[in-house]
Amino acid sequence: MEEEQQQRPEAGQHGPLAGFTVGVTAARRADELGALLQRRGAAVLHAPALRIVPLADDGELLAATKEIIDQAPDIVVATTAIGFRGWVEAADGWGFGEQLLGRLRNVELLARGPKVKGAIRAAGLTEEWSPSSESMAEVLDRLLEEGVDGRRIAVQLHGEPLPGFVESLRAAGAEVVPVPVYRWMPPEDLGPVDRLLDAVVSRSVDALTFTSAPAAASLISRAEHRGLLGDLLAALGHDVVPACVGPVTALPLQALGVDTIQPERFRLGPLVQLLCQELPSRARALPIAGHRVEIRGHAVLVDGALKPVPPAGMSLLRALSRRPGWVVARAELLRALPGAGRDEHAVETAMARLRTALGAPKLIQTVVKRGYRLALDPAADTKYADV
Repeated sequence: MEEEQQQRPEAGQHGPLAGFTVGVTAARRADELGALLQRRGAAVLHAPALRIVPLADDGELLAATKEIIDQAPDIVVATTAIGFRGWVEAADGWGFGEQLLGRLRNVELLARGPKVKGAIRAAGLTEEWSPSSESMAEVLDRLLEEGVDGRRIAVQLHGEPLPGFVESLRAAGAEVVPVPVYRWMPPEDLGPVDRLLDAVVSRSVDALTFTSAPAAASLISRAEHRGLLGDLLAALGHDVVPACVGPVTALPLQALGVDTIQPERFRLGPLVQLLCQELPSRARALPIAGHRVEIRGHAVLVDGALKPVPPAGMSLLRALSRRPGWVVARAELLRALPGAGRDEHAVETAMARLRTALGAPKLIQTVVKRGYRLALDPAADTKYADV
C-alpha cells in the first residue's frame, strides 16, 4: 500500500464492514491496518498523508546524536521501541554507534513501556525505570517529583510531538534535548491525498482513519490549501466517521471542533473493532417488499446477502430512502445523480442497473408519470410516515 489504492474484498467474503469504504491516512503500518480492515469486509482507500524522512538522511537526528555524544545528558527518555532501535541503527551507520551506546550506559535511562524496554536491552543497555501504565504522563510525574531543575534531559521523539511533556520539563528548569526520530514531512506526491480528500468531501468513503497527529494535521493543511477545509469538516462532522487510534492523534481534529471516535486501547486492532461496531450501527435498515434491506456505503445487504451497487444506483437509493414509501419525482432523482445533466433518461438507465444489482426488482416500484418509490412493507407505514 505504498501508493494510493482502493481494494475490495473478494466476492463471497462477508464481514461486519462489508459494503463500507474506509480511508487510511497512515504512512507507517498502513499494510497492517489495511489488511485488518479488508479481512472484515471493508474496501480500503489508502493515501499516506505524510512521509517519513529516512533516518540516514536526517540531519536533525545526526546533530542531536552528536550533541548527546559531546555532552552527556543526565537522563534519556525512550518513548518507542522502533524509534529507539532506529536511532541506534542510524548512529551505527554514521560511525557513532559505539559512542552513543557508551553514553547511554552512563545515564539514567527511562523506558515508556515493555516494548521499549525490550529494545533497550537488545542494545545491551539496562533501563533505570519504566511505568506500568505505558503513559508518558506517569514518566513526567516521576521526573517532576524527582526534580529536574538544572538537569539535562534527552527525549527520543517519534514523528509527533508529546503534548506538554517537553514544555513542562523546561518550565521546571530542565535543559531538554529533543531527539527527532522518524520526522514526518508532507508526501512528495500529493495526488493520492487530493483524491482521498475528494472522496471524503463527496462522501465516497464511510470512515477515515488516523494513526498519528501529524497525519491528521497534514490532511487538514492540504484541505485548507485547496480551499476544502470547510467541506472536509462538514463531511467529518456528519457523514464520514473520523476514527483515531488515540487521544493524541485526535488533537488536530478536535481543535477544529471535530468529534472523533477512539478505542479504549490505543492499538490498530481495537480501532478496527470499533469501526466494526460503529459503521453497521449507522447503516439504514428498512423492511421493503418482504425483504430486510440495509443500505451501506457502496453496497446493500438484502436479507443478509451483499449486493454491490454502482455509485449512480447508490445515489438513487439514498434519495429514495430519505422518504421510504413515498413517491420521489424523476426530477428530484435526477438532481441526486452526479453529472447527469438534464436528461431524465439517465434516471431510467441508472434505475434499471440498480434493480439488477439488488436482484429483487420489486423493491422499487415505478409510479407512472410521477416517479419511483421504495415498496415499504405496509406494517412499517406508520413507523416511517413522518420520515
